[in-house]
Amino acid sequence: MIAVGIDVSKSKSTIAAISADGEILMKPTDFHHTEPSMNQLITILHGFNDEARIVMEATGHYHKPVLKKLLESNFYVSVVNPYIIKKYTDNDLRKVKTDKKDALKIAWYAMEKHYTLQPFSSVDQKYESLKYLSRQYSQCVSLKVKAKVQLYNLLDNIMPGIKHIINSTTINPDNNLLYKFIKKYETYDKIKAMTEGRFINSYVKLAQKCCAVAPEAKALKIYELAKRSITTQPLDTSTRIIINECINILKQLEVSCNSIMSQMQSIAGTMPEYDTVLAMGGVGFKLAPILIAEIGDIRRFKNAKALNAFAGNDAPPYQSGQYESLNRHISKRGSSTL
Repeated sequence: MIAVGIDVSKSKSTIAAISADGEILMKPTDFHHTEPSMNQLITILHGFNDEARIVMEATGHYHKPVLKKLLESNFYVSVVNPYIIKKYTDNDLRKVKTDKKDALKIAWYAMEKHYTLQPFSSVDQKYESLKYLSRQYSQCVSLKVKAKVQLYNLLDNIMPGIKHIINSTTINPDNNLLYKFIKKYETYDKIKAMTEGRFINSYVKLAQKCCAVAPEAKALKIYELAKRSITTQPLDTSTRIIINECINILKQLEVSCNSIMSQMQSIAGTMPEYDTVLAMGGVGFKLAPILIAEIGDIRRFKNAKALNAFAGNDAPPYQSGQYESLNRHISKRGSSTL
């Protein structure tokens, strides 16, 4: 048996190989993540004429090109948590950190732990797609929150207090009453210039198009609020551009969020664990696909404790001699997103 250690970085990997008796068969060598370079690596590994146990660290998506080529060539590959490799190398007195040294350390780890290594099992493509969608959804939600904060800051200057009266949340952003209201009236100064009856009639017509409840009562509240409020931002060309762009960005982000979540629900609905996750307390139609995406294939965990450790929620036991800790903090070494 030979042990192969792969230190993965962006666009290239440093790879070393050692034999069972500790002889370095291949000094740490750089291979780029390209077809010719990977084919060269595979030819070298086949040339050893011995079973290879290959270990690499999980590095986001950087290791995937190497992993794909090795699996296609039917090599035994184990993808290990980087923290495990770090703890394994912590017993060195002299701390040396280079790609070449790391590749050799991983190769030694593969040799020493070859009997406990778990071969990489290809995850169903559905879980991969769901995870990518989940991360994109999180990004869209984050941008939407920032855009909404910017809009609310602007409203504090041109329509203070309006967001407490009109709080429209609709699936279709084109039917959002707050957005339509802002675009139509722009500032309280325009409302103040109207008579009470004229504004109420105008607002009722607008609200009915959005199927709003009790528009007359809200129209009166808005008119009274406009009369006693002080606007601090003049209605000029710059203000109009800011208003329109804020609303346009928010609309686009809401469309993107809805589209991504719809696809996530469509994929998650075909998975056997979907109904179980959805039945959990506090989990709805949006959270269920996100949980499945971040956990992945739950069948790869041997028990509930393994899943809890993956999420970083476990409190590892601590006992020495007569002392046994009964109040331990959680490890926080799992998936931060989960």
